[in-house]
Amino acid sequence: MQNYKKHVGAGVVAAVILAALGSPAAQAANERLIFIALGANSRAPIGWTEFCAENRRECNTQPMEARDVVLTPTAWRDLVRINRWVNTNIKPITDMEHWGVVERWNFPDDGYGDCEDYVLLKRRMLIKAGWPRQALLVTVVRDNRGDGHAVLTVKTNKGELVLDNQNEEILHWSETSYRFVKRQSQSDPNIWVSLGDPRPAAATATSR
Repeated sequence: MQNYKKHVGAGVVAAVILAALGSPAAQAANERLIFIALGANSRAPIGWTEFCAENRRECNTQPMEARDVVLTPTAWRDLVRINRWVNTNIKPITDMEHWGVVERWNFPDDGYGDCEDYVLLKRRMLIKAGWPRQALLVTVVRDNRGDGHAVLTVKTNKGELVLDNQNEEILHWSETSYRFVKRQSQSDPNIWVSLGDPRPAAATATSR
């Protein structure tokens, strides 16, 4: 687990250790830190809706019980390997340059894509590697300029990790500079939920 501690940051690791000591206050603080608060159901992004219309097999799924990944050393190595492979092998391009439209979500099978396409490929590769769909959540965030961006949230027993084409490191959600807006429900990828980000605005100043 040494690699995991190195990437998620000392603050998160310390919170996990404090919670393990059994203090109710520490457990409550850790719960707030490692898991982001969920809000009401939200409208799915138009990109996801159109992606589903073109890729029905990806979206015609049955609701399932929510499930988090147990973050073993083997699981961590798989996560790092797939995240690095996609970030290295897919070249960034805007949808307008690629498809001639403002927004289109698609698998970057030709080697080019924007942020949503990176997310979709990482999600597909992890599912093929045996990871549960319920733990791999397409997530919409905003940077400090207010621009929309997509990342993959991975729900684990150690908290919520973020796979991002803008950053080679796999970070804990609270270690990122983003404001979290909404993401897929764990039980049904076609249902989206709003997210509550309790961090002050200063804590999300971009480091990109």
